[in-house]
Amino acid sequence: MKVETMKEIKTALETIIDLEDPYIQQLRKDDRKGAQKLLQAWEKQREKEQKLHDHFMSINSYERKLRKEGYTYIAGIDEVGRGPLAGPVVTAAVILPADFYLPGINDSKKLSEKKRELYYEKIQAEAIAIGIGMIDPEEIDRINIYQATKKGMLEAIQSLNRIPDYLLIDAMNLTTPYPSQSIVKGDSKSVSIAAASIIAKVTRDRLMKDLDKEYPDYHFASNMGYGTKDHLHALELVGISKHHRKSFSPIKEMVEASRS
Repeated sequence: MKVETMKEIKTALETIIDLEDPYIQQLRKDDRKGAQKLLQAWEKQREKEQKLHDHFMSINSYERKLRKEGYTYIAGIDEVGRGPLAGPVVTAAVILPADFYLPGINDSKKLSEKKRELYYEKIQAEAIAIGIGMIDPEEIDRINIYQATKKGMLEAIQSLNRIPDYLLIDAMNLTTPYPSQSIVKGDSKSVSIAAASIIAKVTRDRLMKDLDKEYPDYHFASNMGYGTKDHLHALELVGISKHHRKSFSPIKEMVEASRS
């Protein structure tokens, strides 16, 4: 029997996914260090992929249950940008197909920017419908951030080009014509809400990067409007812009001080 080279073993392993595959059983008997190293790397990769698969199945449980109950167009709803000192609060509603599969999807805050961008493109390509809501700082100041978030979520639902028959909402109770469920930390528990969080996050980040070109002093491209040290320093040096939330501290105090 011909003894395989390390390159041949590596190539063969790339086509195998089953731990019980006869080739794997045979490879376990190969006492060459290089062969065992390749086998260990393969097993580690399979273990990682299995964990991602198991996690995906776990966060798809709400959707599977609802589909068994007869619901088809299940919209996940989430927001990004409640805490920043500048920029809008952005909301998204996403309806995914039943066969959507994206191992690794999670709450957008737990993903790297590279992963968010990659997942954003897949969601955009495969979603049945996506709706976006965006509430600007002036409106946030007028009605408060909680009401602005609710308004944005309703806008996102209304902008869907497919009428949902059920809503899964991240930690918010909305008055709508549709049956719904509010899920605390829903972006970590529901694939539809996780998808909405990614759409909202990437949409808002891109907008803040565009604002950074117009207002470079505030470093919006890196802080996304949050109250980082460089952002607060810029506020002291150049003051506030029309994109800042005047009802948020310390901007509120700056506005009041300028009036006195």
